[in-house]
Amino acid sequence: MTGSTEIRPFRIDVPQADIDDLRERLAWTRWGTPVAGGGWERGVPTDYLRELAEYWRTSYDWRGHEAALNKYPQFITRIDGVDVHFLHVRSPEPNALPLLLAHGWPGSVVEFLDVIGPLTDPRSHGGDPGDAFHLVIPSMPGFGFSGPVKETGWNIGRVAQAYKELMSRLGYEKYGTQGGDMGAFVAPALGKAATENVVGVHVNAATYGFIPYGDVSEEELATFSEVEKERMARLKTWKDDGSAYFQVHATRPQTLAHGLTDSPVGQLAWIVEKFKEWTFPTEALPEEALDRDRMLTNVMFYWLTDTFGSAANLYYENMHSGGDWSQERPTTPVGVAVFAEDIAIRRYAEYGNNVVHWSDFERGGHFAAMEVPDLFTEDVRAFFRKVRSGS
Repeated sequence: MTGSTEIRPFRIDVPQADIDDLRERLAWTRWGTPVAGGGWERGVPTDYLRELAEYWRTSYDWRGHEAALNKYPQFITRIDGVDVHFLHVRSPEPNALPLLLAHGWPGSVVEFLDVIGPLTDPRSHGGDPGDAFHLVIPSMPGFGFSGPVKETGWNIGRVAQAYKELMSRLGYEKYGTQGGDMGAFVAPALGKAATENVVGVHVNAATYGFIPYGDVSEEELATFSEVEKERMARLKTWKDDGSAYFQVHATRPQTLAHGLTDSPVGQLAWIVEKFKEWTFPTEALPEEALDRDRMLTNVMFYWLTDTFGSAANLYYENMHSGGDWSQERPTTPVGVAVFAEDIAIRRYAEYGNNVVHWSDFERGGHFAAMEVPDLFTEDVRAFFRKVRSGS
């Protein structure tokens, strides 16, 4: 890493012209003709999206959420040619463990707002002060206020290297990391990139590296538990009926970006579909799993920063980088939280990870820190309790 290592204070201060432009675009949306009787199986229903877009235009208060976000200490530093925006919330407990939280797509730092207090200050939230963390929560390069990234080559490995440099600049020699979705790629990659520094890796919404690679034989399927069979069924459903977004991101992200960078309703539909399909229960509307305003604030992180394209491009970079996707088993302790809509299977996770902690939950989905912050917090505490004690 070259160049300045300066860490600059940062506050979110979106120009009013950008808010006015968003509302004007929403007001002038050209709505497509829905298919009669069509439900979510064809995509986001027009009636639902029109109502949500109107709420976004007339009732959602960005300034209120902007002010709430600005209550947390935020910073920007330039690493490997890009600005990296991050929250840095230190615990009042002197022996707190530094912990980097890594979001994925279509997430942002907004995912973690409900767990910041309990993780940094357990004493004030009914917990053990010995479980306290100093939190570092970056916007992934290319996402939110860390973007847009304009050059090629920003794959998971490069993100992990940037996070390693970030923690070094903050003076943290020993630390843990946690990630979900793409963050569940980044966290293990950071564990490999900084083996002398990372004391433990915790993941949720884990996929590659935690599921079978390729087909599973009938003989092996016969040994599966009912839970494993259910997760394989969810994986098959995703491959057959839910992975179109992945294919587009991984092959032609720029084509999609032209439309969604111009249309807030298009971008809203693309993202809210995943909040609906990946929250628990999937049959419910996303607002039944998480707060509507929080969901819209997450969408705003993409819209206001013009980062939909560079965020989608991460998929392309990963699929075309020829990077290290090996299953070489590191020694860094790994903890896995599997929520109700997740698909991780322990027998496959153990091929390439030193799994010392595994939790199965009957509620919660892909966005666990938003959906079930209580379960998420306790599992992170429980895993790192083992790491801290050396057990």
